[in-house]
Amino acid sequence: QVQLVESGGGLVQAGGSLRLSCSHSGRSFSRSVLAWFRQAPGKEREFVAAINWTGGTTPYADSVKGRFTISRDNAQNTVYLQMNILKPEDTAVYYCAAQSRGYGVPGPYQNLYDYWGQGTQVTVSS
Repeated sequence: QVQLVESGGGLVQAGGSLRLSCSHSGRSFSRSVLAWFRQAPGKEREFVAAINWTGGTTPYADSVKGRFTISRDNAQNTVYLQMNILKPEDTAVYYCAAQSRGYGVPGPYQNLYDYWGQGTQVTVSS
């Protein structure tokens, strides 16, 4: 049974930092693209960041460039999202996702990803 489980969400003040983690089990994603998406209340789910298997290709949404950093530790079966200089607009449920096949190309489209976590809430206060 494949599972992706996010953790690290919480309530922070604007300008603060938070690090999200997503651990996966049931299969290896060491050669797969991993990504983070988010969904704010009343809005559609949107792309945040993705990372290829080497960590060398990491596209970001324009809204988070320079503030968020995606990384991965394949030995620990974990992908991270370091979020700095948080803004109230970053408030959302954050989801991690994984492509099924290895050596894929990171991308912002939800249909590229076959496995999804349950989400973790991030709330940024003014």
